[in-house]
Amino acid sequence: MGRGKIIIQRIDKSSSRQVTFSKRRNGLLKKAKELAILCDAQVGLIIFSSTEKLYEFSNTSMESIVERYNKTKEGYQQLHNPITELKLWQEETAILRQQLHEVQQTHRQFMGEQLSGLTIKDLQNLESRLETSLRGIRVKKEQVLLNEIQELSWKGSLMHQENLELFQKRISQAYGTRDANALNGNVSTPYYFTISREVNAPIHLQLSQPELYNFETP
Repeated sequence: MGRGKIIIQRIDKSSSRQVTFSKRRNGLLKKAKELAILCDAQVGLIIFSSTEKLYEFSNTSMESIVERYNKTKEGYQQLHNPITELKLWQEETAILRQQLHEVQQTHRQFMGEQLSGLTIKDLQNLESRLETSLRGIRVKKEQVLLNEIQELSWKGSLMHQENLELFQKRISQAYGTRDANALNGNVSTPYYFTISREVNAPIHLQLSQPELYNFETP
């Protein structure tokens, strides 16, 4: 059977209280050592018994641990102080406002405004930055134009192929499959035909010699 649940309260009997203190103190010291070794933590443990005896453990100097604790606690209290938080936010706002002012001033200078207080060196630097920006813009513009030209060329080639297939289809419908196959070898000078239809009248086909077209794929 498992151990019964122990009620956590003060032990009235002095001897039992001393025995429990010794056992749990040793267990606590053991756990502190394991925590320091396994987790590479800086551990400091201070215990005062009911008889005013001191027991302590630290994997480093206890003075350094106490000093670090005091500094950390003081910084934590200052960080979470409302007045300190307000001051930090005010400083951050001032920094962002200054950065915004510098960006706006640079933008005005790029637009050719507020140049009266600049020296020759400042103007040369501004001119160099503008030339660099213009080169980047021109490169981007040329790339966009090249992409559009390639897309238009591809669309033109596709339309040419569709027109060629449509022409061959009309020739096949007009002359038959065998004659259309004979004409496939000479599609550069096709014969166009016109169809005139009247109500209650037969269909008349009229051949005509069209202008020469070059159907070669670019």
